[in-house]
Amino acid sequence: MPPTARAISQAWRAARSRIRMRHHHLLLRCRAMPLLPLPPRTLRVSGGLVHHRLIRCHGMPIPRRTPGVSGGRLFASLPLPPPLQSPREVHVWYLCPDELNNQSQLNMYEELLSPSEREYADSMKATMLRKDVVLSRALLRTTLSRYTGCKIDPRSFEFKKNKFGKPEVLWPLDDSTAEQPLHFNISHTTSLIACGIAINAHIGIDVEEKKRNTTKNILSLARRYFTPSEVDSLAEISDSDAQRKEFLKLWTLKEAYVKALGMGFSGAPFSTFSIMLETSKGIRISKTSNASRPGYDHLSENWLFTLAELNSSHYMSVCIEDSSRSQAGPEDSPAPVGLKVWKTVPFVEDTLVSGTEAVKLIA
Repeated sequence: MPPTARAISQAWRAARSRIRMRHHHLLLRCRAMPLLPLPPRTLRVSGGLVHHRLIRCHGMPIPRRTPGVSGGRLFASLPLPPPLQSPREVHVWYLCPDELNNQSQLNMYEELLSPSEREYADSMKATMLRKDVVLSRALLRTTLSRYTGCKIDPRSFEFKKNKFGKPEVLWPLDDSTAEQPLHFNISHTTSLIACGIAINAHIGIDVEEKKRNTTKNILSLARRYFTPSEVDSLAEISDSDAQRKEFLKLWTLKEAYVKALGMGFSGAPFSTFSIMLETSKGIRISKTSNASRPGYDHLSENWLFTLAELNSSHYMSVCIEDSSRSQAGPEDSPAPVGLKVWKTVPFVEDTLVSGTEAVKLIA
């Protein structure tokens, strides 16, 4: 028999109720999606510094990690840097741990770390050491994300180590993400953490505090680690403070080189190569007779260096591979490294400091 008007009305109300419930369910799902609106940004220029400040709500939560999901919108608050134009160009991002003390902000950075990184941070007995571990890993992850156009969530990066322990990015092997030609290196002291980025070129970076004091005599340390020519050069400096600073410059250059090689101090002892600072052709490197022994055939002279004072408190050395040097003659002077430096508080403020008093090129 045909439905009555009352039955039709009841069926319509039931259908409308189901539609309303489904619509409410969709709204709940939309609200739960890990997508945040882009925070407003402001630019200001003062004293030659370009500030890119991000206005964020305090305690802004970071959603749970979603494997395989791009963080392009979620982390679009990370301003993109200018592209690296050539293997001769290096970008450095640094932060100062003493300036980052907001606990909610530190908690946000900790959320970026992998479980193994958090476990390592938790193994640090001193609070400051744990903080440095969290900040160094957060700086690395956010910096790498910038150079993928924020297409890769900072939390999604995975790393591998070579046989000498140098970390490298383990790029996803799927159809959506091709391996990137990015190379990175991290260096840190108790008061500054720096991350160097290069494209299609191996990179090493080292920072040392200018006021760092050594417990031993400078020349004693130099005789233990440096080459005879480097020791003689230091011995010619009569002023003890000037001698100490020259020692630190050489140390950072040597450290940057062995880190760029990917071998570390054990794989490439400092005594197997000499660094020459005061030359008309820039910073040069040469192998010593020790390097002719078996096991040191990896040492080469096809590298570019830059040395600078950073933040008025540190020496910073950067070393990058330069394959074109192998075709150049000995009389050819290498092109200088193109260096850009930013001071950053990830997700909060980035300041381009290249060309200012914060970055003074030495060589």
